[in-house]
Amino acid sequence: MIYQESEILELKKSTSELKEGVISIVSILNKHKKGTLYFGIKDNGEILGQEVTNQTIRNVTKTISENIEPKIYPSVSKIIIENKDCIIVEFEGTDIPYFAYGRAYMRVGDEDRQLSQKAIKNLILKVEEHNNRWEEKPSDITLKDIDEEILKTFVKKGKEKGRIPYEYTNKKEILTRLGLIDKYGNIKNAAYVLFGKNPKIKLRVAIFATEEKTTFLDMQEFSGNIFNLIDKGEQYISKNIRWSANFNTGSFSREDIPEVPIRAMREILCNSFLHRSWNEPYDNDLAIYSDRIEICNPGHFTEDATPEDYINKIEPSRPRNPLIAEIVFLSGEIEKWGTGIKNVYKKCQEENLKVKFEDRKTAFFVVIYRKKLENLVENTEKKLNKNDTVNDTVNDTVKLNKTETKILNIINRNSQITQQEIANELNVSVLTIKRNINKLKEKGLLIRIGADKNGYWKIIK
Repeated sequence: MIYQESEILELKKSTSELKEGVISIVSILNKHKKGTLYFGIKDNGEILGQEVTNQTIRNVTKTISENIEPKIYPSVSKIIIENKDCIIVEFEGTDIPYFAYGRAYMRVGDEDRQLSQKAIKNLILKVEEHNNRWEEKPSDITLKDIDEEILKTFVKKGKEKGRIPYEYTNKKEILTRLGLIDKYGNIKNAAYVLFGKNPKIKLRVAIFATEEKTTFLDMQEFSGNIFNLIDKGEQYISKNIRWSANFNTGSFSREDIPEVPIRAMREILCNSFLHRSWNEPYDNDLAIYSDRIEICNPGHFTEDATPEDYINKIEPSRPRNPLIAEIVFLSGEIEKWGTGIKNVYKKCQEENLKVKFEDRKTAFFVVIYRKKLENLVENTEKKLNKNDTVNDTVNDTVKLNKTETKILNIINRNSQITQQEIANELNVSVLTIKRNINKLKEKGLLIRIGADKNGYWKIIK
């Protein structure tokens, strides 16, 4: 057997490191509630062995008992490894938080990190939340409040993904199979937010004119269940970002490419509901600024890990709402727990986009920075084959004059602006604006979606 330190295994060369061993026990208990400690093995796995007597065993047991609060009762015994005497300490406990010598610690990888007072407080709240999870509590809804079409679609998608082995039958049987009805026949809160017809959860969305939260161009509030809101959030992003066109597809058709990866944005939206705190009286938010997109959810990132731990290491997932997370996993919306941040980060790296994960005072934020319009315009200045056509014939090279560039910048800030308003802003005639907009349409850079009165502009290149 190869011995290697981990989140639940600690190695000490001898009982001369007994105090450090006690700290490691507390650190592991506060993270995983059980673990193992060896004395007589170096941290690199080399078996050293040590003298082990009855007095040694009593001393280890007494030191652990006297210096850990709340008290634990570990199993301490002699073990022979490679013909050398060692000590094995097996321990477990659920009365989190535990303290060693009056201080609390948390295991991160193979390290023991001391917790601040704030972290201890959050750990206590997390334990209370875990022991009394909102998602597991009975709701006040009945089967008639469950949206059967959403439930049927969920089962269908789950079967297509190979994650659900059964056919749809009826509301009660499916909810029972999913663990969404308790032993008393009550429908759990998790079912309410996942499949309810009118759950009181919201997604607030907004578009701001600049990089600051000062002037907004649009502000809305969507209501629905989690699956509804993920769809609405994705649609809102798709409608209000810039798109470029790839003509090198091997055919006369054009491939529209979003400035930010839509699949990654959907995954962020998904995780914002899976990891939010339902005990907080706040809503999930989606904000589009001129330079970035922010998605935030009530509740903070786990205190004993950072987003970088999930990006750079194989970190076990600890969703705040495991029941909700399991249902969303079965639907195929997420691949597996604990990969969301890494997937988003990787996708943004591939697209040369900057992404940040920030735990702020009020919520956890994911921020993706948008490509500048000038860069998008520069990317469109490429040679086209003479036989390629998009709408009407375009020039050999797609270029913009100053007025066209200004129009795109204005539309980028407000996709619902009128031609008259653009003319007023640029202090030119409406005829000039119409002429330049027609040129942008001919170049495949701009289209109009919907009617003149209620429609909007879409930058497609």
